[in-house]
Amino acid sequence: MMQLALDFNRPNDYTIDLPTHVDEFWTAKQRAGHSLHEISYRACYKPQLPAYFIRKFCKSESVIYDPFMGRGTTLIEAQLHGHRVIGNDVNPLSKILTYPRLNPPTLAEIEKRLQEINLSIHEEIDKELLVFFHEDTLQEIYGWRSHFQQKQLNTVDAWLQMVACSRLTGHSSGFFSVFTLPPNLAASVASQRKINEKRNLKPEYRDTKTLIHRKSKQLLRHNLPEHFWQEDALLLTESADRTFQIEDESVDLVVTSPPFLDTIDYMQDNWLRMWFCDIEIEQGKIWQLKSLEDWVDRMTNVLIELRRILKLGGRIAFEVGEVKNGTVFLENAVAKASLDAELIPEELLINTQHFTKTANCWGISNNQKGTNSNRIVILKKD
Repeated sequence: MMQLALDFNRPNDYTIDLPTHVDEFWTAKQRAGHSLHEISYRACYKPQLPAYFIRKFCKSESVIYDPFMGRGTTLIEAQLHGHRVIGNDVNPLSKILTYPRLNPPTLAEIEKRLQEINLSIHEEIDKELLVFFHEDTLQEIYGWRSHFQQKQLNTVDAWLQMVACSRLTGHSSGFFSVFTLPPNLAASVASQRKINEKRNLKPEYRDTKTLIHRKSKQLLRHNLPEHFWQEDALLLTESADRTFQIEDESVDLVVTSPPFLDTIDYMQDNWLRMWFCDIEIEQGKIWQLKSLEDWVDRMTNVLIELRRILKLGGRIAFEVGEVKNGTVFLENAVAKASLDAELIPEELLINTQHFTKTANCWGISNNQKGTNSNRIVILKKD
């Protein structure tokens, strides 16, 4: 088996002995995928990425898994292609955002349920949140929050929770909030005060039912394949290196993007959504890895678990980014971890693309800094 020496102080001072292909393997155009994908989440990739590998490696009715499913892009795209899906993310918010879009209700069912729900409650509100919301809007948000807390959610209510959660804050009148950061980045109360002062903003009333209905129409505007919903879809909230609910040698393909090295604070970015969904997570349970050594150790354990559940000949498309201003290429670390997990690194694909709106906001040039270039290591179980 191939051996690689990795100096953690000089992580790029060796060459990966892998075929490397650089091309535009899929389009970078915004909203080029199915409308069902259009939910914002921090550090998510475009649906064209999993679609490429699903078409490349899967036959009909394959089992496709994402151990860091985020907003569920891999799973939704896999179901759109007629495959069975398994997903996992230690943050329960991921399941709330993903599961309803794997089994969506009809627009008629959504409209009927919106008319039935009474949002009037008698509960003291957190006045600090008025920096984001008009008081009447915040009262409605509390009504939604209470409604979702008290119920074993059916298909329609789960959908409404997902859409409401996705509409909490953003930078247009389509959100419940005053102008703030993009919806995948929740500003702190202190930061929002500064935004309001700088832009001379005061939250206006938003009709939450109207906005939920509007977003539902957008998400459901594209037709779905017949028999889209798969009864045996499995969604977990476990650590990615301990998923005992998944059977040995049961998965054909894994497409995933793990937590990047010390670049994203998922708890902070999602604090308002987690409040809305009444989610509390033990400190440290969501990985935020600050050293390359820790990252490689964790990814080795994840890859050992993925090797267990992969079928013989199954593959992993492991999407990683460039960190530390492009001085650390995590594919090197993935190669190291995969060999320790007894997987074979087959090739490195680098998808070139024009920078996105978000990347442009942060001053990222095309295919230079940050994670706007997709770098995918393909691993195989032999």
